[in-house]
Amino acid sequence: MIVVVCPGQGSQTPGFLEPWIADPGSKALLETLSAAADVDLVKHGTVSDADTIRDTAIAQPLIVAAGILTLDALAETDHLSKTSGIAGHSVGEFTAAAGAGVLDATDAVRLVGIRGRAMADAAALVPTGMSAVIGGEESDIIAKLDELGLFPANYNGGGQLVVAGELPALTKLAEEPPAGTRVIPLQVAGAFHTSYMLDAVETLREAAETVNTVDPIKTLWTNKDGSIVTKGQEFRDLLVGQVSSPVRWDKCMESFAAAGVTGIIELAPAGALVGLAKRGLKGIPTVAVKTPEDLDAARELIDSVA
Repeated sequence: MIVVVCPGQGSQTPGFLEPWIADPGSKALLETLSAAADVDLVKHGTVSDADTIRDTAIAQPLIVAAGILTLDALAETDHLSKTSGIAGHSVGEFTAAAGAGVLDATDAVRLVGIRGRAMADAAALVPTGMSAVIGGEESDIIAKLDELGLFPANYNGGGQLVVAGELPALTKLAEEPPAGTRVIPLQVAGAFHTSYMLDAVETLREAAETVNTVDPIKTLWTNKDGSIVTKGQEFRDLLVGQVSSPVRWDKCMESFAAAGVTGIIELAPAGALVGLAKRGLKGIPTVAVKTPEDLDAARELIDSVA
């Protein structure tokens, strides 16, 4: 059983879409997605610098568009149809919704454009951010967060918990980390997946109610609790709610293991989720599709278990 996983914000790097748009079909698709998102994804995926693409309103549609380009490339050779399941991390759930057929690709990117702008607006109200906490005991970390007024945002598994909140509290956490941990500030512009994003939830909910959904054509897991979702409308509602609720990627990986997953393919811009899988799902073959050159390895993995 091959599972496709779709990365979230922070995985983008300057110029990462350059090799993808060398293919005229991929460039045309990216231009279509740009129009849907109301963001120049060709420009930002090729020539914009790191600070520019760190902007939430740009980063989110860029990441989802990259995943859709990868899905399209795998579909061209009929390999996507041979995969059994899909899941996304944070904004990557919109990529997963497109890959599972729940949302049309253009609707997915249009909603992500709205989501990114709404989250950027919410983040501008109070200076907030996120940090990764590596190692340590989860109970000790949660106790420290409570003490500082911080919140768990991404339970990533593999000994990694991403926390969020106001910048002075995050600085204090880095200065006085819980026993056995390392605290790494992340290059994001807000306390995503916390109550700081409630305004963005309402904006996205209004937009999401205007799109059509279809029930998923393959196994689709949710970040909410790692469970399988079988109804398109239910997944659409979960996409809205996850803006202000924690990502439970640890639960998704537990579900992958329980389902007997035999391989994981991470869509572009890949790397982070494969890294978590190597720690949390040891022994399962993985492929990170960062450029079109990695597609052959993905196809080979699919063919080996299909």
